[in-house]
Amino acid sequence: SKLKKSLIRTSKAQEDMNCIYRNPNQPVEARVRDLLSRMTLKEKAGQMTQIERRVATPDAIKDLSIGSILSGGGSRPFDDNALTALSSDWADMVDGFQKDADLVQKIGEATALEVRASGIHYTFAPCVAVCRDPRWGRCYESYSEDTEIVRKMTSIVTGLQGQPPHEHPKGYPFVAGRNNVIACAKHFVGDGGTDRGINEGDTISSYEDLERIHMAPYLDCISQGVSTVMASYSSWNGRKLHADRFLLTEVLKDKLGFKGFVISDWEGLDRLSEPCGSNYRFCISAAVNAGIDMVMVPFKFDFVEDLIFLVESGKISMARIDDAIERILRVKFVAGIFEFPVTDRSLLDTIGCKLHRDLAREAVRKSLVLLKNGKDSKKPFLPLDRNAKRIFVTGTHADNLGYQCGGWTVTWYGGSGRTTIAVGEEPYAETLGDNTGLVIPFNGADIVSLVANSIPTLVILVSGGPLVLEPWLLEKMDALIAAWLPGSEGGGITDVIFGDYDFKGRLPVTWFKQVEQLPLHIGINSYDPLFPLGFGLTSTKENSSD
Repeated sequence: SKLKKSLIRTSKAQEDMNCIYRNPNQPVEARVRDLLSRMTLKEKAGQMTQIERRVATPDAIKDLSIGSILSGGGSRPFDDNALTALSSDWADMVDGFQKDADLVQKIGEATALEVRASGIHYTFAPCVAVCRDPRWGRCYESYSEDTEIVRKMTSIVTGLQGQPPHEHPKGYPFVAGRNNVIACAKHFVGDGGTDRGINEGDTISSYEDLERIHMAPYLDCISQGVSTVMASYSSWNGRKLHADRFLLTEVLKDKLGFKGFVISDWEGLDRLSEPCGSNYRFCISAAVNAGIDMVMVPFKFDFVEDLIFLVESGKISMARIDDAIERILRVKFVAGIFEFPVTDRSLLDTIGCKLHRDLAREAVRKSLVLLKNGKDSKKPFLPLDRNAKRIFVTGTHADNLGYQCGGWTVTWYGGSGRTTIAVGEEPYAETLGDNTGLVIPFNGADIVSLVANSIPTLVILVSGGPLVLEPWLLEKMDALIAAWLPGSEGGGITDVIFGDYDFKGRLPVTWFKQVEQLPLHIGINSYDPLFPLGFGLTSTKENSSD
């Protein structure tokens, strides 16, 4: 009897190991159907759930059949001292601007390698928002106010996921191999066009304008096989995107043919009721029925139980659940997660390697925009003389890596002769970055004025977008560079100001004269900027503008 039971168990185990969904040689759709047919409702609900790493205990993952885990803002291997974490520690945790599309693709490739080396299969990039108002706190995540520039920059999807073969079906997710990651085009759709640039605000426009300005980059992402799309916190003409079935299902999935999965933003469902999250079952029903497939909970385990209740009570159909699971499993099978679920430690040495740092430095050089070069156009101020006896460097951003990275640091909000002044914005992320005044913080204008009154001055502005430059202040400067947020390889600025390389950057956004002009972007009849879209000087020519 014991032998018989043992043989039965062995036979069952062999059957499970030989089943279709475990066989990487089987077609993806066959694997999806096979695994879907074996799943309980509870397991399906778990697959639709994404929780934060800090609450992802082994018991929670097992008991709730959790399908995805994320590291949110500030999440890291060690809570006490994140900055001492080695590349191997990130792996242990998991196992336990410009118009240069080719450069952007290379950056995507380098990013994919380092993300995979950290044990992560999925990155929430790229942001393909078209920022139409610099008061928006997330404008620094956007490539440009110009839809066509943003469309070119979607080449980063191919860098992250790999190049799909010519015959790859449009809309079908694609991940080339173990050196690539699942990409996520975000935030669908219109997040860069909200009224007055308010984060999570309302984009007021016709469908035709929404499609022409804000939706077009998603077509390019989908044609490259982007695997996932994140819904926007924002609204379109008063309708929350997380509950907009027309845009998420009828347009994105049906009209555009997107076959990957749609993920919510962080606690995006909670925002569908007032007060936030007060009627959670309504929020779940509205979002899932609209077309959200995976929910970034990230802490509410109630989601699993409530989703099951809504299905069993008929508020959400099993067909909608199965569609979501098919999409999630399709991406997981395409990405090889079932075959290679843990870290490829052979990639650890790629993290911060010289090749990748050189690439980042190149990106810094090519992104710099020279806005002024000398008070007299016949006497350029740059390049600086490398053999000068004295160059005084000052300003809040001169030696602060946190300021140079903006919102993109390990923690959520960053850290903190001739004269070079580096001034700019304080680090911020998302809503905290909304800025109605757009003045240079830390008394930046006063610092510039004080120094420029005495010494010839180069000003390097470190910011996520244009800031107010009063005419009297601009007149005092001998030279002005928009350095954006150069990040960890900000030393690339010195390569250019000393003349080793020339300036190549052009403004990807319009630089306004006064805040009262906003929103001000190309195509507006009253277009009267301080510097137009495409403007940029070189140190070898009097001026240059696309």
